Amino acid sequence: MSVDAPGRPAARPPSERLPRGVIRYQWVYLWHWPIRTMHWIAALCIAVLVVTGFYIGAPYFLTAGEPSGHYLMGWARFLHFAAAGVLVATGIVRVYWLFKGNRFERWRALFPVRKRDWVNLGQVLRAYIFVHPGRAPHYMGHNPIQQFFYTGLYLVAVFQVVTGFGLYGLAEPTGFFFQTFGWVGPLFGGWQVVRFLHHIAVWAFLIFIPLHVYLSVRADVIHAESRLSSIISGRRYVRADIDFVDEGPGVDTIPVEKHISRPELVVASPAGEHVEGGRTEDGIPDSVKKLTEEPEDAAAGEEDEA
Repeated sequence: MSVDAPGRPAARPPSERLPRGVIRYQWVYLWHWPIRTMHWIAALCIAVLVVTGFYIGAPYFLTAGEPSGHYLMGWARFLHFAAAGVLVATGIVRVYWLFKGNRFERWRALFPVRKRDWVNLGQVLRAYIFVHPGRAPHYMGHNPIQQFFYTGLYLVAVFQVVTGFGLYGLAEPTGFFFQTFGWVGPLFGGWQVVRFLHHIAVWAFLIFIPLHVYLSVRADVIHAESRLSSIISGRRYVRADIDFVDEGPGVDTIPVEKHISRPELVVASPAGEHVEGGRTEDGIPDSVKKLTEEPEDAAAGEEDEA
């Protein structure tokens, strides 16, 4: 977007001026359908793994009659390891898209490997802690904190798969799983230790998932950018007047204009700085009025030219 001065939008011709409460966005295509599909399949697998895993570790209800009559523990074990196998399959697909996906899906955008992301990490962290999202560098895809959390979660998932398949192999010491993952027990000092660590590590998912859902919903409410629905449609709205760290050539965007019913929740100014949300006499916050009205000197300049 062109500017008349640093951090100040250029005046638009009268035919292009937006009504008050309307903000110009770009509808950006972030996630291809394989990424979205694997995300939801993985979420379902994790839910099955958590429920059946806790039951295998400490059955929280029992059934009457002979065990052979209902085979509840057997079904729990089967569902647990079947879900683990499907989760591994989704991981293989995700690894493929780390190299074949777009700029937001590749490994450089998912893992914190770029110097600029390390530099921006502190700014993003301060914005999270002090709840000033407008002061942080803006990312279309994953910001540095998300990169660190997702990297950690992937490492926990790999740990769970390796230890889980090792525990599964105990039922058949001559089978494939024990022959492949039998080294896990001696590495951690015994299978009982492996079982304990496998149980403890699942709490990383139980802590992460509520935070993940909450922050996604909160971002939708505050920024009106459809981040939550982007994992369904593949697209999210981003402000057209803000520079994003990870934008670049080849990004599939569609320009749109959105009416913001609660503009007081839009907290980022055109320069990407935080605006404290003061209101004008007509009830429109200053942060939105800066976007929807032209500067007085620019409007005066147009009148002089006319």
